[in-house]
Amino acid sequence: MANRKTSEPSRDIKDRYSVLLPTYNERENLPLIVWLLVKCFTESGYDYEIIVIDDGSPDGTLEVAEQLQKIYGEDRILLRPRAKKLGLGTAYIHGMKHASGNFIFIMDADLSHHPKFIPEFIEKQKEGNYDLVSGTRYRGNGGVYGWDLRRKLISRGANFLTQVLLRPDASDLTGSFRLYKKNVLENLVERCVSKGYVFQMEMIVRARQLHYTIGEVPISFVDRVYGESKLGGNEIVSFAKGLLTLFATT
Repeated sequence: MANRKTSEPSRDIKDRYSVLLPTYNERENLPLIVWLLVKCFTESGYDYEIIVIDDGSPDGTLEVAEQLQKIYGEDRILLRPRAKKLGLGTAYIHGMKHASGNFIFIMDADLSHHPKFIPEFIEKQKEGNYDLVSGTRYRGNGGVYGWDLRRKLISRGANFLTQVLLRPDASDLTGSFRLYKKNVLENLVERCVSKGYVFQMEMIVRARQLHYTIGEVPISFVDRVYGESKLGGNEIVSFAKGLLTLFATT
């Protein structure tokens, strides 16, 4: 994405990475994703913290997170729960308030996003001093695994419509595995009005409007192993409405 850079340069030595993990009913997945994150950051040598934002999960996700905090330490695992589901955008706002890193990763807690790609995100960001780096399933060796034909068609169709209507200069608008400079994420979240699945799409559109630079890293997206997908008919209808709203207002 050939837009001008608008934020301050990266700072190699002092860089710290905060990972925001919004959760809802992820008690089976949380121990493994946290273990993989700790392993990845420890082996790569980057300073980090993991912020778990649980939205009142009835399955005991928060209790599992508390045990993980005892294992890995309060300096690495921060718990910032909320009483109920309040939306993805507000979860990021809530998490950012407690983030000490100058860079912030957002990713799913259901093992759809493998932490092994994190060093590639960091290297890509440093390579071009990008304001944000987005994981893409639709370029290079990126891909989707574990989805049936219906899910693949919905995802491809949504991405195609978004490209046609909004021309965002990014290949994967609905993905949620990204690395942001903290000040960039704060600015974007403040301006976004969408909720649910449209939120991620609007973040890229707003980034383009503000001339932030966007790098991309091909990733493998793997459908969740435990738990149920949160994508249903209501989400698809909401996505369509949100897309049309963005088209009319951006």
